[in-house]
Amino acid sequence: MNFSTDSLWFEVAIIANIFAFGYIFFGHFEVFTAKWKKVLKIIVFTVLACAVTGFFGRPWFFLMLGVLSSFVLVIHGWWLPKHGINGLTGEPKEKYYALRGWQTKQ
Repeated sequence: MNFSTDSLWFEVAIIANIFAFGYIFFGHFEVFTAKWKKVLKIIVFTVLACAVTGFFGRPWFFLMLGVLSSFVLVIHGWWLPKHGINGLTGEPKEKYYALRGWQTKQ
């Protein structure tokens, strides 16, 4: 069997794994997000990853992942706590849901 990482399928596999693990471990934070938005998000990030690699090369793909990861760290480590929401647990749920624009059941 010949295994090679010299194609765009490598980037697709990385993005797919990030989303798979993300939805397994953090999907409960997206409970009220529409399914079409979740699907669109996967498609957009996969196309973006392939476009960055295709036009600029694999090192730029990994740089893009690093930049996006730093945004996640800033949001969860600074911005959410600034708004009174725990960046790891999303609590209090009422504030988190209000920030996302979701209506809680009465």
